[in-house]
Amino acid sequence: MRVVAFNGSPRKGGNTEFLLTRVLGVLEDEGIRTELVQVGGEKVHGCTACGKCFVNQDQRCVFSDDIINECIGKMGAADGILIGSPTYFADVSTETKALIDRAGFVAMANGGLFSRKVGAAVVAARRAGAIHVFDTINHFFGISGMYTVGSIYWNIGLGMNPGDVEKDAEGIRTMEALGANMAWILKKIASG
Repeated sequence: MRVVAFNGSPRKGGNTEFLLTRVLGVLEDEGIRTELVQVGGEKVHGCTACGKCFVNQDQRCVFSDDIINECIGKMGAADGILIGSPTYFADVSTETKALIDRAGFVAMANGGLFSRKVGAAVVAARRAGAIHVFDTINHFFGISGMYTVGSIYWNIGLGMNPGDVEKDAEGIRTMEALGANMAWILKKIASG
């Protein structure tokens, strides 16, 4: 089993990455292979609604000048997908939105490429707006036919400056429970 996590924060080593690595650590302890992919801070562009993915049906976006096709390939090969984003004006980062939109259209154009995979949102916020980010990511999982994993609270950690989220004990417990829940459902699916 394999889980791929996408860090939509342009701050490498920041709060979003810290939260994702807490989830990944639990998954690794459960014997699940993991990978963390940095999307935030990369030069990516949004979907142009050109429809070429529906014409070509090759599991790729027609635009190949950024990392999104690599991300789509990793999503297709994984059993589980984590998408992490900071909260920017009560929504996901622009890089996270580009990943969701372009991967989502490619998945639809290719017969539900992510259907029945396991997905979870991970959100870093200073104080508020995180629920909308959580919803945006989970809406992507829902429309993709994926199983969404929850935790003991919404999958959110609080902190503004890099490292602040490490002081959010409830947020850390939430991420650890998320990792345990994701491992459990992945193993249940695999045992079929």
